[in-house]
Amino acid sequence: MRGRATRRGAAAIAVVAALGIALAGCGSDDRVEVPEHSTADLPAETTDQVDAAVDLAMRASGASGAIVGVWAPWGGEYVAGLGSTAHEGGSDVTPDMSFRIGDVTRAMTCDVLYGLDDDGRLSADDPVTKYVTTVSGLEDVTLQDLCDSTSGLGESGSDLLVNWVRTPERAWDAREIAAVGLNKRSGEPGEAYRDSDAGYMLLGEALRHATGEEPRDLIREYVAEPYGLGSTYLPASGASTPGDDYLPGYRSSTKNVEDGCTAPADFSAASSSIGYTDSGVVSTISDLGRYGQILALESADDGQGRFDHSLPVDPDAATWLTYGGGAFQAGPLVGQAGSTLGYSTSVWSDPTTGMTVAVVLNNSHDDRFATWLGRQLAAIASRTPAADGQQQPEIGLPWSADHYDSLVTDNAICDLGDE
Repeated sequence: MRGRATRRGAAAIAVVAALGIALAGCGSDDRVEVPEHSTADLPAETTDQVDAAVDLAMRASGASGAIVGVWAPWGGEYVAGLGSTAHEGGSDVTPDMSFRIGDVTRAMTCDVLYGLDDDGRLSADDPVTKYVTTVSGLEDVTLQDLCDSTSGLGESGSDLLVNWVRTPERAWDAREIAAVGLNKRSGEPGEAYRDSDAGYMLLGEALRHATGEEPRDLIREYVAEPYGLGSTYLPASGASTPGDDYLPGYRSSTKNVEDGCTAPADFSAASSSIGYTDSGVVSTISDLGRYGQILALESADDGQGRFDHSLPVDPDAATWLTYGGGAFQAGPLVGQAGSTLGYSTSVWSDPTTGMTVAVVLNNSHDDRFATWLGRQLAAIASRTPAADGQQQPEIGLPWSADHYDSLVTDNAICDLGDE
């Protein structure tokens, strides 16, 4: 394993051990302490609440299916596929199906950045223009700014969505996508958080030029292999489904929503270049949950200062929601949430207790539903009764499950019937 394992790998090794997964070839006596992990099934009362929340989010968002994972180390675990692979004529969703993880890719791209920094191959403080010489006017933007989403660059996806929907198989140059967000630049670097897919596209290009390696190889080297994520990878740019046994991914158009959300367009086969180092990675729910817990522990055992300068997502809104290092801090939880064509995902973990939730909905019309659902599931999981020999911890979340139940219901894009 690479030299960075001393500082960054110890947390990953400890988490993987806690989840009962072996990591060959790694070793460290300096391990982050994690709670003992109960492998019991979650109580039926808890799983019933989880199922009800997922079912509501599916119906509200136009998703035909979902996959969910809930891990409460003191009380047990629950991993399940819910719904169907299609609104009509589909088969049951199974929990081992693969999917695109959307914006969780951003955190992995930052893992690569700080792994390369650890190895002395670059510095997170390097200007992006050192490696991407074709962009001008960004001499004051660092690689860290791109990772933190504080570069001032804008968002590209809303402008390009019509093209992606029309030709999902087309392979895009990352700089072509980033250029849209470059033209929307405002503010000073490091000044404020601004959601920017363009920034993560540009960061991927900088890492590629700095190392001479493709991002898919860097993610395998610095994320998938050392963290034991055997089903996690960034595909080549050619159009493909997210694996062989995959959850089909859909997107409802405005017309489809008006017609009852029953026939969304299938975007299972698409080019990963649409997401690239912003939202292109493929994974499974078990890998996603494992990664979420590792990410949270990395934030708590932050020897590089990656997470020590988070900024409010919205200075005029909730003060408990901040962003830095490629991840959100939501109260005590660390995680990521967002979408890519066909899929909306959310993963959150508490670094103190190890409680982790992960979910994917197979409709990307509105990614807020996966975000809200993830936090709702965290509220449900936090109240899981302790299994024999365990002690239920106190997790102070600044929201309730009922709050997000109401948000999902009030913002439903599809008819909820008698709700």
